[in-house]
Amino acid sequence: MVDYILEISEEKVVTNFLIKEENPFVEEDHFSEPGLIENAAQTCSAIVGQSFFGDGKENVKLIGFITNIKKVSIFEVPKVGEQILTKAELVAKFGNICTMKCSTFCGERLLSEAEINLFIKETNA
Repeated sequence: MVDYILEISEEKVVTNFLIKEENPFVEEDHFSEPGLIENAAQTCSAIVGQSFFGDGKENVKLIGFITNIKKVSIFEVPKVGEQILTKAELVAKFGNICTMKCSTFCGERLLSEAEINLFIKETNA
């Protein structure tokens, strides 16, 4: 649910995503609330996930899980054809587990804010 990573560091990430009609989270021409949460989680996973790459590792396969949603506020859902921008910031990290704060926008409109915990691990699948 991320088209491009626009910025990334060890503490922050910014992504964008175009809402397409065939997306499974589209309901009645709108991107649903669970879709916004999934987009936020995938954006956030880029920060923890990048630690699995480097030192010659290029084809690493990862799996991630939302372990906790501490807070989520949905203010508006975007329509099909709109592009969203999601900004996430690392709050805390312990090994493969992190707490992230993120905000999703469509243009100047704030769509959602969330604080979530993620767990990411390498997989052989």
